[in-house]
Order: sequence, then structure tokens, then C-alpha cells
Amino acid sequence: MISIDLGSNSIRVAKFNCTTKTKERFFTEVTKIADGLAQTGKINDEAIKRTIDAINHAKSMMDFEDTIHAVTTEAVRKASNSQEVIGRIKAATSIEFEIISGDDEAKYTLLAVEGRIDILYPDAKDSFVLVDIGGGSTELIFNYRNKVFSQSFPIGIVTISQRYDANSERIKKELPKLMQEMQTFCDEIYTHHGKVNKFVATAGTPTTIASLKHNLTYATYDGAVVEGTLLQMRDLDFHRDKLMAMSNKERIEAVGIGRLEVINTGVAIYKELFNIVGIDESIVIDYGLVEGVAIYYCNKNTKVL
Repeated sequence: MISIDLGSNSIRVAKFNCTTKTKERFFTEVTKIADGLAQTGKINDEAIKRTIDAINHAKSMMDFEDTIHAVTTEAVRKASNSQEVIGRIKAATSIEFEIISGDDEAKYTLLAVEGRIDILYPDAKDSFVLVDIGGGSTELIFNYRNKVFSQSFPIGIVTISQRYDANSERIKKELPKLMQEMQTFCDEIYTHHGKVNKFVATAGTPTTIASLKHNLTYATYDGAVVEGTLLQMRDLDFHRDKLMAMSNKERIEAVGIGRLEVINTGVAIYKELFNIVGIDESIVIDYGLVEGVAIYYCNKNTKVL
């Protein structure tokens, strides 16, 4: 099975083995489909072309003669020309993307992360909060055994960077106000269900910081090494500052092209989430939405769900 997640900053493609529940091949590329969205409300021609080119690049690297489930999230959800975008991508690649809701995004991501938590930190599965820091939105997902409470918030590393012209001081100043709804949601959940035991994080910013902590580069990134990494707030500052002190060439080698512009915003959002959930250590999980989509449809096709 092929699963595809077209996010606001990157596209992720996984060839998934439904029998072993593992990725056989993986592809990711920065497409910046949300570029300019905050200013115009539309996805522009250049972003659509980058996305089409990335899909064709992925096709050249893995066999697409398989069942394909492709989803897209906040950027396309909110774009006024979303149907045009979906249509143009389908016409050029034969792949039709489903625009999923924030609730479905949370459901798929939790499905992927739960399985990894069971393996890496089985004591955490009783109660944890999962944060998925995306390019256009951030999901907060509270898991209490058989009870799940989730909400998607329009706070993302790309949209916030664009809104404040990547000015790190302005972003740092405004984020507590912008993320107040997240704080309110968290407080309500804790009031009614108690504080969770663990803080789990997925998506680009957590995995990038974890990768830097393990001295990996963009070329040597290994999800198996990154998964289960424990990060504290001081790790975020340390590795962000270390990255910023590198030469431009070294930074590109460390995190790849297209990620430097949003790393400060991602770290600022991540740090604020530490404050919101009130837990001083987070577990980083490499699996996320694209793996969750694959697992969901693998299970559905074998009638597990």
C-alpha cells in the first residue's frame, strides 16, 4: 500500500507492508504548498507545481502500482481554491487527494503513535498527550486508555512564520496569546479527567531536534534511532542555537533544504506546548499521519477495524 500525506510544508510518501505493519520505502520532500497562503488565502501555481514534481519524483523512486490512499490537511482545508488544487494534482499525477478534517488527522496520527508507544514505552499507554506540530495546524490529542479527546488548532510552523515574517521575537511574544485556546482545552481536559502521565510529540520539529541530538544529518536520518528520544525544553534551545551557529552549508546538511526558515517557529511552538501540558519531558515518535493512514486502511482491508 502507498500512503501519502500532503502537509503545509512537506509531502511524505510511504510504501507500507500491511502484513508486517512496517514501511518498506519512504520519501519526503519540502513542497511549501502553504507558501503565500496566509497573505492571499490561495495556494499558488508554483506551490502546485512543486507538489506535482515531488509526486513524480516519488514515483520514480518506488512502485506506485499499488493501492494508494492520499490525504491532505490544513493548508488545502483552508485554501479558497482547494478543489482546483486537488483537480490539478489529479490531472497531472492520477492521484486524488482526500481533504481530511482535523479530527481525522488526529485519529490517524494517534493510531500510528499508539503502536510505537506500546513497543517503546508501554507504561505510557495508560495516559498521554500527543502533539502533532504541523505546517498549518497543531493537534492536541489526549489519550486515557479507551477515552480520546482531541482538537485541531490553526497554529502551524509555516502559517505562523508567514504571518510574522519569520520574526522570532514577534513570534515568541505573540505565541502565548495565539495558543491560549490550546491552554484552555488542556485545562478543561485535566479538570475532568486528570493530568496525563506522558507527553508525546511527532512531526518535523520534534524529529529534527531529536535527530540533531543524535548527531544525525538530513542524509543519515534514521527513524529507528530518533524514535523514543526523550527531549526536555533545554534540548530545544541548545540544538536550535547550535544549528543557527553553523554555516549555511552545514545547516542544509543537518536539516535539509526548506526547513531552516521555519525551525525557529517550530521550536517556539514546541516550547509553548511544554508549558501548556505541564510536563517537562517529551517522547519523540517518528511515525505520524502518513503511517497512520496506511495502518488504518491496512486494518480496514483485513477487517481488523
